Amino acid sequence: SKRFVDASLFSGQQVAMIASIILCASLIVGVLGITGLGIKITSSILSISGGSLWLALLLTALACIILGMEVPTTAAYVICVSVAGPALIDLGLEPLTVHLFVFWFALLSTITPPVCGGVFIAAAMVGENWFKVALCAMALGLGLYIVPLAMVQHQSLIQLDKYPFDSIITAIQLAIGLLLLGKGLIGSSWSVTRLSFILIAIMIMFGFNLSDYI
Repeated sequence: SKRFVDASLFSGQQVAMIASIILCASLIVGVLGITGLGIKITSSILSISGGSLWLALLLTALACIILGMEVPTTAAYVICVSVAGPALIDLGLEPLTVHLFVFWFALLSTITPPVCGGVFIAAAMVGENWFKVALCAMALGLGLYIVPLAMVQHQSLIQLDKYPFDSIITAIQLAIGLLLLGKGLIGSSWSVTRLSFILIAIMIMFGFNLSDYI
């Protein structure tokens, strides 16, 4: 029938669009893989952290995202944790925190340009520019970039067996911060109120430990 033919043509167009985008992304992946640039960047950015934990964390997060573009998530995690893990542990982090931090950021390549497979598929489905969709995905998923940093700031968050009360209170504190952050980010135009929500959210998530006052 005509509806079947139209649906087939439309599906073919969408598949062709996704395939062409993935092909372009594969070129980036190929360059990173053949030149070994991903691993070189990982080693380089860690060497310039200068002993600063937060700078090392941010650089490690960047390395994880880059490696996540180059290789599958599991491989990116193994490579990055083997390179960055010892340095972060030497800077005072618990091994579990380091492994969760690295693995979490290795997953975020799915919504982080330029190699963001999930975004390409979503953009093709709605017929929108992939970069706009990527920016929207990153804005909506900003909490995903913050949670691993919060795990470092509040290490009791992942130590439920040792500090059950602190873990629960910290989780509530983080949830409130993410809620306010989302409220500040969502909107068509910027205002002082939205900026205030964002600043308050950052203060709640990173400024203090709520469990210390309860």
